[in-house]
Formats: sequence, structure tokens, C-alpha cells
Amino acid sequence: MQAVDAIVVSYDSASVLPSCLTALAREGARAIVVNNASRDGTLGIAEFFRAQIISNRQNEGYGRANNMGVKAAQSEWVLIINPDAVIDKGALERLMHATTLYPDAAMLAPRIIEPDGRFFFQFRSLLSPYLKNEKATRRFPEGDCCVPFLSGAVLLVRRDVFLQVGGFDENIFLFFEDDDLCRRIIDAGYSLVHVHAATARHQRGASTAPNLSRVFTARWHLAWSRAYICRKYGLKSPALGMAVVNSFKAMGAWLIWDRQRAARYGGSAAGAFSWLRGQTALARQGLRPRQEGS
Repeated sequence: MQAVDAIVVSYDSASVLPSCLTALAREGARAIVVNNASRDGTLGIAEFFRAQIISNRQNEGYGRANNMGVKAAQSEWVLIINPDAVIDKGALERLMHATTLYPDAAMLAPRIIEPDGRFFFQFRSLLSPYLKNEKATRRFPEGDCCVPFLSGAVLLVRRDVFLQVGGFDENIFLFFEDDDLCRRIIDAGYSLVHVHAATARHQRGASTAPNLSRVFTARWHLAWSRAYICRKYGLKSPALGMAVVNSFKAMGAWLIWDRQRAARYGGSAAGAFSWLRGQTALARQGLRPRQEGS
């Protein structure tokens, strides 16, 4: 099997990073850890596993940080994997074998297993309305298949195609980057393939410790990114509806002193209102757009 570089973006992910890097080492992948200004033990863990380290002075977000990692990689195929994901034994070899079976595929992903044992599979994304078939019976795949969307939790991607289509959209700080990348790879004439025999475990949301501030911020970006991606592809804007509905929900949550829901709905409302006011996701995070090629 040819060498594969694995990109792991970490933001305070020390609690899950060792399991991820242990599995990558077992599979023979060369790890590149992009440290998004973590304040925990991420750097020490990456050093212990002898990973190549790219250190950022601030949290650059998912897409921008992964773009840095892919540009630093040397292998023909690159594995993009969340720090809270663990590839099972033999998974990388099976993914690489699939690249020879499906030469038109530019991105492949394993069967992803959730913490409760369920098989995560998304039949369509916001950006695949051309595949809408509401009357059909949806069945989970029992083998390899072409798909309109692959989760960004674990992706094997051809490095040259990734760079050719521009990588992840760096205007997005968080959410919908994988939807957008999948759409652009399909539009460029390549296939996305689900590889059923390759498996990975995903501890959804375990890569950073939860708190109300992070819940608010995540929901802000979810709402903002949805509005952004809709405009990018000419879809109806959801911003005003999200702003109004979530404002009322947030007020209701505060009335019953449900702080968790208040943070969720308040973040969604704030993100939608910020989009309507013209604020960018990067500006909210104190980031500047990078120059082309940087």
C-alpha cells in the first residue's frame, strides 16, 4: 500500500487525540496535526506520536486548517480525519484498494459507526437537490456505492483534485464545508464513493469539551454557514426565517431557565441576524481572509 498522509485538525482535543493517532500509526499513515491554538495537551500528544505539527496562533477553523495540512502533505491520497474519529484495523488499506477499483473517484469514505452503534449515512445534502427522490424507499447501503455526500469526519481524497477545486471554502469557519467540497468535486466530474468494508468509529462532538459559550458559537456558525452556502448555490435564503423562529425559541428557553437550549437557539438567531447584517464568519472569529496561495 502506498504511503498516506493523514490530516488531523485539533482544537483542545487532547482527550480523544491519542486514540486517533494510535489508530493512524497502526495503519501506517503519517500524521500531520494542525494545532488550532489548543490550550490543552494537544501539542505534547502530537510530539509523543512523532506527528508533523503545524501550529496556528489562533483557531483557524476546520476548513482553513485542513487546507494547510493538505498543502503540507506529500502523498497522492490524503486522509482527512477528525480527532474524535478512529479508523478500524485494515480500514485504510481497504480505502486505498477501493481507489484502484473506482478510478473515477476523487473522494472516498468508510462506513462510519456512531457511539451507540448506529451506522451514520446521509442520503443527500442541502447541496444535492438534483438527487431529490422523496417517494423512494431509503435503504442503507450494503456494499460500496456512489453517493452525493460524504461526511467530513473521515475522508480519503486525491490531493491533486482537492487542490484543483480549491480545497475547503475558507470563507466558512465551521459547518457545511464538507457539503460544499462534495458538490464541487462532483461538479468537476469526479465520483464520491462509500466503501462499506472500511469502518471507522466517530465520537460525534467529543473533540472539544462542551460549554454554553461553545454551544452558542457552534450554533452561530451553523446558521451563518447555511445562509452562506444557500447564497453560493442560488438556493432560497433561510436567514430571515432562522432569525425570527430561533429568537422566539431562545426567549421561551430563557423563560423556563433552560440555559442549554437558550444558548442553542440564541446562537442560531444571532448567526442568522449577523448574516443579514453582512457580518462574515471570519470577522466574528477575528480572522482575515488569506491571500491566494498562502
